[in-house]
Amino acid sequence: MNVERIRQDFPILAQLVNGKPLVYLDNAATTQKPRQVIDAIRRYYEEYNANVHRSIHTLGERATAAYEEARAKVAAFIDAPEPATCIFVRNASEGLNLVAYSYGMQVLRPGDEILLSPLEHHSNLVPWQLVARRTGARLRFLPMRPDGTLELERLPEVLTERTRIVAVAHASNTLGAILPVKAIAEAAHAVGAVVVVDGAQSVPHMPVSVRELDVDFLAFSGHKMMGPMGIGVLYGKRELLERMDPFLGGGEMIRSVTYEESTWNDIPWKFEAGTPNVEGAVGLAAAIDYINEVVGGVANIQRHEHDLVQYAMRRLRESFPEIRIYGPEENRAGILAFTFGDLHPHDVATVLDAEGVAIRAGHHCTMPLHREVLQVVATNRASFYVYNTREDVDRLVEALGKVKEFFSHVA
Repeated sequence: MNVERIRQDFPILAQLVNGKPLVYLDNAATTQKPRQVIDAIRRYYEEYNANVHRSIHTLGERATAAYEEARAKVAAFIDAPEPATCIFVRNASEGLNLVAYSYGMQVLRPGDEILLSPLEHHSNLVPWQLVARRTGARLRFLPMRPDGTLELERLPEVLTERTRIVAVAHASNTLGAILPVKAIAEAAHAVGAVVVVDGAQSVPHMPVSVRELDVDFLAFSGHKMMGPMGIGVLYGKRELLERMDPFLGGGEMIRSVTYEESTWNDIPWKFEAGTPNVEGAVGLAAAIDYINEVVGGVANIQRHEHDLVQYAMRRLRESFPEIRIYGPEENRAGILAFTFGDLHPHDVATVLDAEGVAIRAGHHCTMPLHREVLQVVATNRASFYVYNTREDVDRLVEALGKVKEFFSHVA
């Protein structure tokens, strides 16, 4: 994989920030877009912008074909058994909410249990809190070590005949920990539970097969894999999707309507009310093509990120004894959360930005994890993607040296 060649496809990386070459290390929040994706979106608007499915004119048919071709590419990318099991949503958060309300509200009863991990993003925690409050179900949490690895030997303590839903992240957006989803799914299915996976930090970064993992639902976002914002995907097993009621009502999701009642369209359109984000689907398809054809597949991304995150951990520890890195040593995604002595992460990120280095600072939508497990208010987070290099890591280390120098003078 020629990273320097790949970098040339990203116009945004060529700019200066505060007079310094940009080093973009906030990929867990969103990734940058290659020209191929930008051009695909531009061509859509210049050549065949139209509403889909209902129009019988030429532009409408071309837009519909592109929209459904994007769905087929998504299905192949995650090894879904058929395109119809892939629903277009705005983002992973909407996909998880769809499951919580359309499935959770339908099946949960007082005394039932929803099992989560302690490292969940708020998008895979708050919806279940709301549904539990409405249904009388109870939230329980998988036993986890401080580095984000699960104590699987204790799974029988929390996975019982009362467990109806198990909802977990495939990879932590804070700790980078990769959860053993396949083992969790096998144990969950043994007690009759349904498995919901937040794939926002896994699908863009490692090979994911929903059939091999045998998960019941999986959600991910296009903007975290070089696609545009406003498009995401929810995969679900056909038999579950067909039993669920729609999440939103409106056009496209109906089969017939009278003044008194309605019947629903087939999946996936049952869950795609109103005019969809055709532009987003076209851009996501172009991003998948880019990963497959230019990058050489998502496995190359995983190998590249593993090299970068291991190199970054080594360089940071060698350079700054006061740095504390969170998460496991191995089996982690390209995410590196850390604190720098007693400095507030916002102060660290501000000085880094002055040096042209973009990282994240805050609780990363994992507030309970920070407060109750890590026992800090916030962390800094550097996260890598296909266009990052070891030189970017070196620039991060240099910029942290500036942080140390600046605050030593302030003190």
